[in-house]
Amino acid sequence: MWLLLTVTSVIFTFGGAQGLFGKLAPESPEADMNISQMINYWGYPCEEYEVVTEDGYILGVFRIPYGKKNSDNLDAGYDVWLGNSRGNTWSRKNLYYSPDSVEFWAFSFDEMAKYDLPATIDFIVEKTGQEKLHYIGHSQGTTIGFIAFSTIPTLAKRIKTFYALAPVATVTYAESPLKKLSLIPASLFKIIFGNKIFMPHNYFDQFLGTEVCMRKLLGRLCSNALFIMCGFDRQNLNVSRFDVYLGHNPAGTSVQDILHWSQVAKSGKLQAFNWGSPYQNLLHYNQRTPPDYDVSAMTVPIAVWNGGHDILADPKDVDMLLPKLQNLLYHKEVLPYNHLDFIWAMNAPQEVYDEILSLMAKD
Repeated sequence: MWLLLTVTSVIFTFGGAQGLFGKLAPESPEADMNISQMINYWGYPCEEYEVVTEDGYILGVFRIPYGKKNSDNLDAGYDVWLGNSRGNTWSRKNLYYSPDSVEFWAFSFDEMAKYDLPATIDFIVEKTGQEKLHYIGHSQGTTIGFIAFSTIPTLAKRIKTFYALAPVATVTYAESPLKKLSLIPASLFKIIFGNKIFMPHNYFDQFLGTEVCMRKLLGRLCSNALFIMCGFDRQNLNVSRFDVYLGHNPAGTSVQDILHWSQVAKSGKLQAFNWGSPYQNLLHYNQRTPPDYDVSAMTVPIAVWNGGHDILADPKDVDMLLPKLQNLLYHKEVLPYNHLDFIWAMNAPQEVYDEILSLMAKD
């Protein structure tokens, strides 16, 4: 990261310096668009909704109700809903608390599973009249699925199939530098990062995407920085879209969410957040220690894709997870893939998405 910051200062010094660094591609208009605009940009309709959770968080939810007009039936015909967890760029409102307050950020993936996912699914069911939905999750999106579908039976009954991409239930074998955050004591972590938002999106990210990572001589540097965090797979990364990726990522979460992942890393277990003392845990859970989440209690049919070069959802952690899944329909390890390839890889449609559609068609 220090090297990236040094390069950024050089760019500032030399200004645009097109001849020195050279652009990989013209800046994409998507880098400055919101979600609805991006969907419309590719010729699809978009509907925006706000979903209110039981504890007062207001989540942005986006819908693609039908495909492109006159597309010669190339679309698969599904009603697509895009959900957001509390605290990210599109879900930063609450009925009672300001996002400037500590109280707003007192959540982790516990609350995403307990409140956000059920509220979103209930809203979709009510809006569409569909009794059952297909659920696709990536990374922490799989984690909240594992928790919600194993602890809320009524919610689990509404899911036809759970499609898990780069699933994360434990991070015992994760080798990403992000895991090193777990070595920092919680008290020191809060001194360093505060007790509100962690990694919000800002204009510096936008600048990195449009002025640094889009330069021919610097794209490789940005690729390597990304790979160090998520695993290496150079051949499947479309570097010409760095401006779009960094135009929207990171989207932010709570410091408490990161502390929760640090807890998972230390304990080797998927368990509820430890509130710091037996007394606080008694208040939240009626027991002195945080309860474990039992993934094997989930009966929802599930299909799993994981990456051989993923250093966040490490293949060894996935191997520990698979035997716990009662109703495993399908599993595929995509050997070259890292953690982000499931959403960004140039060949993701062939390696993953077409298979998801094929499994959906059988249901």
